Amino acid sequence: MIRQVRTVGSWLQVIGRYGSPMRSRSASTRRSARPAHRRRSLTVVALATVLTGLAVTGCSRTVIVEPAEDAANPKCADIMLTLPDEISGEKARTTSSQGTKAWGDPNVAVLRCGVTPPGPTTDQCVSVSGVDWISKPVDDDDSTWRFTSYGRTPAVEVLVNRKAESGNDVLAAISPTLSKIPPEHECVGAEDITD
Repeated sequence: MIRQVRTVGSWLQVIGRYGSPMRSRSASTRRSARPAHRRRSLTVVALATVLTGLAVTGCSRTVIVEPAEDAANPKCADIMLTLPDEISGEKARTTSSQGTKAWGDPNVAVLRCGVTPPGPTTDQCVSVSGVDWISKPVDDDDSTWRFTSYGRTPAVEVLVNRKAESGNDVLAAISPTLSKIPPEHECVGAEDITD
């Protein structure tokens, strides 16, 4: 293929195979490469931005929480939207699953909505703000307790780190949200059972 090149002002006109002109800038009008000091400063700024982003996101790690079976229940969505953003000065953190919430770093409390509602049990039951909770230790050293709402659907489970916070304080913050769901059952004691 033979091309003709003609200079037209500061532009070159290249006539190709079909005779149509194609324009490009002449070598004298092209931008020169960025000076080395400017490239370095842009690199430093980009690196600083990335490191700042990592530092900020590193401060608020996502809490990995296994979702409950019924986490997609629309009532769980209502519960999640009205839970407090803070419990005893501990801010809510991002969690990995739908229907879950956590407070504090390290965790003070972790909540899962949509757990299997508990049936009748002889485990301890406490009532906070009109909401019944079945409570029992998760491990042998009593450092973590599991509280599961009783008599309301969907059921909510809250794990409380008792070394960091009182279970009563956590339940006092969460119970008003659950009290909006009407109870189907309530805890009873031995004195409530009649022959």
